[in-house]
Amino acid sequence: MKTLLVAEYRDGKILASSSELINFAAQLGAESAMVLVGSETTLPHYQGKLYLADSTKIGEFNPSQHKQLILEVIEKEQPSMVVLPHSSYGWDLAPRIALALKAAQISEVVEIKDGHLVVPSCNAKLRRRVKATTNISVVTLQGGAFTPAEDPDGTPEVIKVEVAADGDIQFAGYEEAETGGVDLSKADIIVSAGRGIGKPENLAMIENLAKALKGEYGASRPVVDAEWADPSRQVGTTGQTVTPKLYVACGISGAIQHLAGMKKSEFVLAINTDKDAPIGEIADVLAVADLKQLVPILTEKLNAL
Repeated sequence: MKTLLVAEYRDGKILASSSELINFAAQLGAESAMVLVGSETTLPHYQGKLYLADSTKIGEFNPSQHKQLILEVIEKEQPSMVVLPHSSYGWDLAPRIALALKAAQISEVVEIKDGHLVVPSCNAKLRRRVKATTNISVVTLQGGAFTPAEDPDGTPEVIKVEVAADGDIQFAGYEEAETGGVDLSKADIIVSAGRGIGKPENLAMIENLAKALKGEYGASRPVVDAEWADPSRQVGTTGQTVTPKLYVACGISGAIQHLAGMKKSEFVLAINTDKDAPIGEIADVLAVADLKQLVPILTEKLNAL
């Protein structure tokens, strides 16, 4: 099997997701080549062919030109799988490439199991194994799912490529998101609320436990999407990445998107009624209990100290 890895380059930098693409190919046991719209002065650590296009000529983001470039490299390499990060860049490009190739697209892959790709379903409550039936497939990888234990090394064999500089879209630049709220990345202790808190009124008990521990409270994406907590409190791939000394996960099942944002915490305490919840795989301590009973007791005991 051969894979074509599509690395992402943003604001003059190669994103860390490129190492996840490399690790994915290694786990798959596949030969790989890489394509990048970037700069020769900033190359990924990679041992293999790197097809490099100049981002100053076609822009860091230009859907039609990037698609055409990738299709031309596919013609040369004849891979059986094209792999992109599950980011805004990958979301945009993957279906364009899949349509052009009349290929199957498998989005948000989180694991490889028995030769099948594993993707979340039912709002990440379940996982299912899938396999493409077309000769070539287009795949996106969920951020954090294939983070390597060690950074890759090596120097790529650079092959410069060009594509006609045309198209209806012109890349103008990036617009910074508005900042506000709390910066959880600086907190030593974080108590986070998940869907398991049940209702918005129960967020107060999470806040109270965080105060008793002299920390901050956070939230999973479902809690933020339900507007129970401010978006600035969200932990995960679409929120903040945190590395506190203590992370208390309350009613959080452990979807890969959330784990990617907090799995480097020094100590993780998870409270969940499900003893088989994925959060248990990374938790140092898993308390199988009803958080609505346990959290108030913990808070009372801490306040009494």
